[in-house]
Amino acid sequence: MKRVVSVSLGSSRRNHSTTVDLLGETIEISRIGTDGDFQRAVAILQELDGNVDAIGLGGIDVYVYIGSRRYELRDGLKLLRTVKKTPVVDGSGLKWTLEQQVVEYLAGETGLLSPGTRVIMVSAVDRFGMARAFVNAGCEIVFGDLMFVLGLPIPLRTMGQLNFAGVVLLPLFTKLPIHLLYPTGSKQDTQDETKARKFAAYFDSSAVIAGDYHLVRRYLPLNLEGKIIVTNTTTSADLELFRERGAGYLVTTTPEFEGRSFGTNVMEGVMVALLGKQIGETTREDYLDLLQRLDFKPRVVKLN
Repeated sequence: MKRVVSVSLGSSRRNHSTTVDLLGETIEISRIGTDGDFQRAVAILQELDGNVDAIGLGGIDVYVYIGSRRYELRDGLKLLRTVKKTPVVDGSGLKWTLEQQVVEYLAGETGLLSPGTRVIMVSAVDRFGMARAFVNAGCEIVFGDLMFVLGLPIPLRTMGQLNFAGVVLLPLFTKLPIHLLYPTGSKQDTQDETKARKFAAYFDSSAVIAGDYHLVRRYLPLNLEGKIIVTNTTTSADLELFRERGAGYLVTTTPEFEGRSFGTNVMEGVMVALLGKQIGETTREDYLDLLQRLDFKPRVVKLN
């Protein structure tokens, strides 16, 4: 049996373990949240190193992208470099492959996404493949990176604006502590009501709300009537929250195991364990080929 463990800076309340059978392999998947405790995450990573088949880093990115440019987050690199023996991933490989395919599936195989559909994406630099796929599908999109990550009242409406903002700001902001950029620990269980009210109009005017679940949850409006949520890392309780607020559909970019969808870092860890390669040896084509064999499809749940 192979073991894949996600070590997350997120809330321990979302911890979960399950066992799945994929392509003839039995894989034990676990998530360990450290409630925002960076040093505890380091200690757990050191303990796991060499003792599991793959490690995912949750609640943090190592790499974010603007087009072909890759930027490294200082805190993400610290965690990555803690691990010396076991392959370790942050989910970015799947964000360039699986998540892009999910948008293409929604546009081509369902009636949920069509040219002109209004989309609010809470952050695009951590999901550039998804962002580009929405643009290619002809959606009218707002990128919320400056609003929901930095708190600035500046919506970005084109890839050109997103590229410019990223090239100017990312070299600086990737050096900041992760808790200043992203909800970690207990912040994942609470809402920022001030920002939620401040930017509510962007949710209200969009048919689709897309991107990282914890950013979506942090700024979620009370009324989601008829809206389509495209995200991941959702539990059965999250599904009920969306249903109670009137959302029409939930689309998760990773498959469901025992009532929840794990993060892209977990699923990329599963794929690395199946491939049996070191990270430097794994190519985009390896991921695409394995995705085809696994036949992963987005989970589309009608809520109301």
